[in-house]
Amino acid sequence: MGQDEAGTLATLRTCRRELIDPKIAEHRGRIVKTTGDGLLVEFASVVDALRCAVEVQQAMSDRNADVAPGQQIAFRIGINVGDIVVEDGDIFGDGVNVAARLEALAEPGGISVSARVQEDAYGKLDVAFDDTGEHRLKNIARSVRVYRVSRDTAAASRTAPNLPLPDKPSIVVLPFQNMSGDPEQDYFADGVVEDITAALCRVRDFFVIARNSAFTYKGRAVPAQQVSRELGVRYLIEGSVRKGGNRVRITAQLIDASSGNHLWADRYEGAMTDIFDLQDRITEAVVGAIQPSVRWAEIERSRRKRPESLDAYDFVLRAYPSVWSLERVANAEALSLLNQAIAIEPDYPLALALSAWCHAQQVVYNWATEPAHLRAEALRLAQAAAAVGGEDPTILTVLGAAHTIVRNYDIAARLLERALALDANSAWAWNRSGWLQSYLGNHDVSIEHFERALRLSPLDPMNFNVLIGIGCAHFAAGRYADAVHWIEKGLLDRPTATWVYRALVPALSLLGRHEDARACLRQLLDEYPDLTISKVVSALVFSQPTLDRMAEGLRLAGMPE
Repeated sequence: MGQDEAGTLATLRTCRRELIDPKIAEHRGRIVKTTGDGLLVEFASVVDALRCAVEVQQAMSDRNADVAPGQQIAFRIGINVGDIVVEDGDIFGDGVNVAARLEALAEPGGISVSARVQEDAYGKLDVAFDDTGEHRLKNIARSVRVYRVSRDTAAASRTAPNLPLPDKPSIVVLPFQNMSGDPEQDYFADGVVEDITAALCRVRDFFVIARNSAFTYKGRAVPAQQVSRELGVRYLIEGSVRKGGNRVRITAQLIDASSGNHLWADRYEGAMTDIFDLQDRITEAVVGAIQPSVRWAEIERSRRKRPESLDAYDFVLRAYPSVWSLERVANAEALSLLNQAIAIEPDYPLALALSAWCHAQQVVYNWATEPAHLRAEALRLAQAAAAVGGEDPTILTVLGAAHTIVRNYDIAARLLERALALDANSAWAWNRSGWLQSYLGNHDVSIEHFERALRLSPLDPMNFNVLIGIGCAHFAAGRYADAVHWIEKGLLDRPTATWVYRALVPALSLLGRHEDARACLRQLLDEYPDLTISKVVSALVFSQPTLDRMAEGLRLAGMPE
């Protein structure tokens, strides 16, 4: 608009007249209202809405093929299913508001949909859905799981990744069904899966897919063979959890995905106070069915230090999804829940460790008004966790991360090495080690560790952080074009991660792409209006020469000192 207002408006009108309005009519949609360069459209069928969106985006991509990049028009589309209020032909309500927020989350030329849309449309269209995790949306009380419709939708649905099987027993624990009749109990069923996964991860003879990738299958009916191909594993664990009053019942079954055969199934029932024993019995049964030669000591070693209070455990389970979102609002929510857990049980190591990681996030993502205080608090909490649970890989990884942000690199390296010795399946420990190696200047080792994290959790919604890590390793090595490539891939996976522009802007500047760098800087300062070069440099913990080059790139783009 700034370069050619009349031409842009003419192109928009042409797109409406020749493509968008006819497609909406073809798929039985109703244009409720226009909003500047946007539209609010109502469909009677979610399949019609999604088919219309896909066809519009494919047609726009074809139109843009021969148009110069600076003159292309790209639309974002958000789709939601929900109740609405109709008044004078207009529509209102949370269903509409969520759709608007989803549109903002979509990348240019992309489509974002809510979990309900994915659920209703799954298998009815030749499209692929990528789970981007739970999101806190502005003015929406609940978190919303968001899926991205793959840009090359038809090809993506036909050509799922086919990962080779590791040379050891490989397994994924899929999300258990919540059979309690109360959707609010989903977090408890998820917690059971988290604990079983953590125990299996520490059996050295196994290759175990990380929880975050496993949870991309939540609410989806996917054939065992497809899961096996997409994750590169032989065995699947499925199950359900029913919690009622003070009783809990867990069913579990082990499937050989290569044949589809059920190897083992059982039901476990007891009082809520027996929950950890029930989970241990499932772990033991799975290990015994897959690898009878595994020593009993290996299973004993896999057990975490258990909390004394089930109330504290409950708060940690509720906090878990928000801890890993790497979003500012979710971080605050996680800290609130973890503080309640710690108030009940001050020496609960997992609660202390996760709280430490939330404090560390506030520092490294420039969310903190008092970063020095939060650095010290992150280290204090991590050390307190390690004092009572020092052989837990998650706790060692958090302590390594806390030492990293205060530049105790040697201590951090030893802690992460120990965490990986205890749990070579920890995608997060490999992730943190990737960042540390980048800070230490071991750029190629850093990329190897990030790639290991991707293999252990190939569908992880947090993989945007890994892609950005690979980009930052390239930046530190002076490979700016590679840095831009990987950082932009990370941003496509998580467009709302505005803090990423702290690395993208200097990479673009040092490549000589000054106009692009200034455009990205504007997006960064929209989210962080008070951000300065000194604040960025103080938050990041790269080597001084790397920080100097980042500062130079930010300065070239026009960021205040």
